[in-house]
Parts: sequence; structure tokens; C-alpha cells
Amino acid sequence: MSSGVQNIRLRHPETKPATPKPPRHTGILQDQLRRAQRRPWSPGFSLAVRILLLVRVAGAMYSNIDDCDEVFNFWEPLHFLDRGYGFQTWEVSPEFSIRSWSYILLHIPPARIASFFLGVEKRPAFFAVRIFLAFVSALAEAKFYRTVATKINERVGRYLFFMLLFSTGMWNASTAFLPSSFAMYMIMIAFSYALDQPSYRNPHRTLMATLSFAAGAIIGWPFALALAVPFVVEELFVFGADRVPSEVYQSWLLKRWKRLIAAGLTASLIFVPVIVIDSLAYGKLTVVPWNIVRYNIFGGAERGPELYGTSPWNFYFLNLILNFNVLVPFSLLALPALLVTYVVDRKRLGLVRPGANESSPFTILAIRLVPFYLWLGILSWQPHKEERFMFPAYPLLCFNAAVTLYLMRGWQEALFIKLTSSPYRASQSMLFARFTLAVVVATSILSVSRIMALWHYYHAPMTVLFALETEELPRLLNSTGLLPVYPPKTPVEDIPRIDLTPIGHFNLTLCVGKEWHRFAGSYLVPQGVGIDFVKSDFNGLLPGHFKDIPRRDAVPSWWPRPGTSYVPQDQNDLNKEEASHYVPIETCDYLMDLDFPLHPVTSPLEPRYAVDDKTWERIYCRPFIDVRHSRLLTRAFWAPGEAWQSRNEFGDYCLLKNKRLVGKKESDVAQLVSQGSLSL
Repeated sequence: MSSGVQNIRLRHPETKPATPKPPRHTGILQDQLRRAQRRPWSPGFSLAVRILLLVRVAGAMYSNIDDCDEVFNFWEPLHFLDRGYGFQTWEVSPEFSIRSWSYILLHIPPARIASFFLGVEKRPAFFAVRIFLAFVSALAEAKFYRTVATKINERVGRYLFFMLLFSTGMWNASTAFLPSSFAMYMIMIAFSYALDQPSYRNPHRTLMATLSFAAGAIIGWPFALALAVPFVVEELFVFGADRVPSEVYQSWLLKRWKRLIAAGLTASLIFVPVIVIDSLAYGKLTVVPWNIVRYNIFGGAERGPELYGTSPWNFYFLNLILNFNVLVPFSLLALPALLVTYVVDRKRLGLVRPGANESSPFTILAIRLVPFYLWLGILSWQPHKEERFMFPAYPLLCFNAAVTLYLMRGWQEALFIKLTSSPYRASQSMLFARFTLAVVVATSILSVSRIMALWHYYHAPMTVLFALETEELPRLLNSTGLLPVYPPKTPVEDIPRIDLTPIGHFNLTLCVGKEWHRFAGSYLVPQGVGIDFVKSDFNGLLPGHFKDIPRRDAVPSWWPRPGTSYVPQDQNDLNKEEASHYVPIETCDYLMDLDFPLHPVTSPLEPRYAVDDKTWERIYCRPFIDVRHSRLLTRAFWAPGEAWQSRNEFGDYCLLKNKRLVGKKESDVAQLVSQGSLSL
């Protein structure tokens, strides 16, 4: 051939081997229709995290703080560690020490990072902590959901995903700065391991589930350990994936016990850093989980949680209806539904009957459904009830509801086949998908409506504090010449953020009276503004102020505040009022108060400050629902339109300014600025 000839060789493109898809029908619950068709859609772990983050970050930015315990026992101690001042309750006094500084310390990094990048303002630190909690919750929820899809059933997992995503309960709990929320994260992680079947070939399940349960109890809330009881029973006595002939049963049982005990001892090591940190913080050897149990169970007749109120037995049922609506009856029907399925649709629990040395899928799934019932029963039995106590079981409520919904779909399929004698027609019918879709859409719409109601009806306390920072304090600085004046038509991007640091020259005090339980915390009050309580009709113990004492030689330099070990003399665990925690109303520059103009409730200690225009000026007011004079349905849920809103009555949640005090300080500062004693 001549040298100028070029040859072209064609060959087939190289194809990479396709990644094998995980097999279907490996979970406890198995589809009976469309078994050979493509699997139902359900997001993977990465996509699930991203979708969950969209909702959880929105919750971090817009959800309310519904529990004053969250503010005074966690946000305020965190603010003290971060900023050096804040309110102190008796629970974080070294004399009683039933709140863990190790849990609070976990939230310092996001607060400090926000302060490092965004300056001295405190509000970004508040939301940075909430976004951090949103991220942790999204990861835990995604892991829990994917495990359910793999180990139980893909459809159950899909139902669970949307129930977690839209439910009001998860909206509230996921970004709450509470040990019960931390316990909820750990419970989801623990169940993502515990949903696998126990086996001597899988010690990883035992160790990781035990560590997660222990972390939720030791770092978070010790009572959450009750949710691990079914797991412990299963680990010790249920065959699971093992086949155990009778002649080796005793040795198998001994190995199971040894493995769980070893995992428990390993998990107990979590106590070490917790005890070290809490002992350092309180200045003495402190085991906070034991202190919590001792106070709540062995406190005696004069002490205990009953001092802070009791509720009827149905409190949690009503509260769960608000937060999960139609999912509540579904969750309570999980075990009965499983029993019905065992009778009328047994193939859904596996095609082969288990032998004498094997575990039944019915037994395995029943154990998975028991924890929610156990938790609801324990809490309903307690006289003192609070919404946050139910947080650890919220994901389990959704899990039970998802299982029930799937089983009910199975009943419909079985009945359809029995009536038509045609599995093919059943596989082509959209009736079953429409049923499950209707339930998921209905609960999602009701949940979104409830979330909107919480925002429209109860968000005013946080909005009012935002107005103090963005409207009133800049006005003060501007009126006294402490803000630079920019030429007209200056582009917005050329005007720097307002520096509120000079507000410290005014020595302002923001007071809270009867609305103390709705105060959103010092992080939302600008630096340089003090916060105090004024006397109201409430006659229990309100928090005092932390005292930041000088650092001692025994306190390591890395510990933020040695004042955590100071023992205040004005705290008690009997809920007895302490007069030193109040200031006279005459010393308050600003006051947060709620007024119901159509149905005012007054007393000598709770006058209508908002209508006393001789002393107080309304700076900013937002509507706040009057629960007593609003309809049950319209106050529980939100819908657009005058017809719906007219059934509710609203009051005015206001930021009030003391005309005389603030006017005098304003003129004094303006005079100092004009004399050159103060400058920008």
C-alpha cells in the first residue's frame, strides 16, 4: 500500500457496565401488585436531604418559639456563654443543675461562626444556630426515611417522607433548641439501624443503635431511653434474621446478651465528656441525667414537675391532632391494622410461613410499631404535660401512620381482587394510588394551614423585637446625630449596614410583664439594650440574671464563662416568687405588652399600658389572636379570605415607649453629640 493512504477503523463504543439496582421486595412488607414493574418513585438520600433542607431552613427562619423553657433554659444560657449576660433559671443553678451545659455548648460553634463573619449583631447568631439544627434534622430524617424504604417497604418510605416533610409537628420540633429535639434526632438515627433485623452476623446494628439511643438520653433527655425498650427486648430474645435450632438456643441467647451488654458499656462512655463538661461548668461533680430523673421522679411531695401545672389525660391526643391531624388515628391503628393484615392479606408479610426456629415478619414489624404506643402511654400517665415532651416520638408517629396507610391500601387491593377475580385489573386500577394520595395530600394541606396559623396568629412577639432593632433604635440614633447622613439618591449598595453599637450610650431597658412567657430571648434584642421583668399577676419564680464572676485558676481558659459555677441565693426549686427579679415599671424605657381592646382583661398589676397614652407611646403593634373569643376551627387553622378571618378576634401585641424616659435620654445624648462629647 502507498504511504499516503490513511485507514479508518470503526468500532463499537465502549459501554460501562450498568450499576446494578438494589433488588425490590426485600423489606418486611411486600407489594402484591406490579411486582415485576418499575419500583415506585422515592427520592434517594441526597435528594431527600436537599428537599428536607428547603423546608427545615424555612422553619428555622419563620417558626415561632412556643415554649418559654426553650428560651430561658437554653437560649439564655447559650447567650451567656456567647455574650456574657442573660437570664438564669433555677435549673441551671449549680445548687440544682438539671440542665446540661454540654448540650448547650454544642451550639456555640454556629453562633460564633455567624458572629465572626457578620459582626457584633446577635440576630444572625440566633438564626445560624437554628439553621444548624435544621441541617442536623434533615440528615437524620433522610437517613430514617431511606432505612424505612429499604427495610420495610418503598411505598411506606415514600409516605413517611412526605409526612415528615409537611407535618406541623416536625416543623416545630426540628429547629427547636431543646434536648427533646436532640433526642428526636438520635431516635431517628437509632431506628435507622434498629429497623434492620437482629442477627449474630450484624453486630454493627447493635452497637450503632445502642450508641444513638444512649446519646439521645445522656446528652439530650434521659427519659427518651424508654423508646429503646422494644429494641432491647428484640435484641435479647427475638431471632430476627437468625435461625436457631433448639439445641443451640442457650448459647445463642448468651451471645446476644453479651453483645448488647458490651454495646451498652461502650455507649456509657458518652457519660465521660458530659460529666466532665457539666462538672467544670457547675464547679462540682455533676451528673445531669441523674439529677433530671431524681427531680422528676424522686423529688418528693413538695417538689417535682407538678408545680408547673397539670393537664388532663387527653392533652397529648388533642395536641397531636393539631400537629398531625389525620395522621393521629392512622398512627394509633397501626397494630390493629397489622393484625387485620395478618388475617386477610398474609402474603404481604412474606410468602413463606416461618418455622419454629425463625421469627415471624408479623412479630418483627409489631416490635417496630410498639415504641410510639409506649411513649404516648407513659406521657399521658404523667400529670405534668408539655408539647415538647412528645418530640422524640414524632417521627415514630409518622412511621406508624405510613405503615397503616400502606396496609389499608393492601386491604383494598385484596378486596378488589376478591370481587373481580382479576389481579390484572387490580394492577391497572388507580383506585389504590388515589386513596393514598388523598390521605397524604389532605394531611399536607392541613399541616400547611396550621403552620400558616402559627405564623399569622402567634408570631407577633418575634416581629415586635425585629421592629425594635430595625425601626426604633435606628430612629433614636438618627435623631441624635449618631448615624451618618448620606446625600439624597445615594445607591442602597453604597450605604453600609446600620451600626447599632452607639445605642449603648442611651442605657436603655426593655421590660416584659405578663408576656414574660412569650419573650423570644436576648439574641433577638440588640446589644446595648438591657432586659428586665416587671411585676404582673403571675406569682411563680421568674428567672434572674447570670452573674459573670472573675476567672479562677481552677477554670481552664477554654471554658467561656466561669459564672456558670456561681450559686445565686435568689433561686429555688419550689416555684416560689422572688421579688428581686423585678424592676419598677417607672424604670422601663420600652415595654412589650399585649392588649385586647374588644375584651380587655385588667388588674392592678396588669393595667392596659397600650392605651395609657400619657405615659406610653405605641411604637409598633402586630395582631395577636384572642383565643378566648375566636372559633376553635378558625383559630387552629388558617385560610385566606374575610369569611374565615372574621370568625377570629385579635388583640394588639405592642412595643411601647416610655415618652418621658426615652425623650429625656434622647435629648441628653443629642446634647452630648452637639458638644462633641460623643461622635460617630
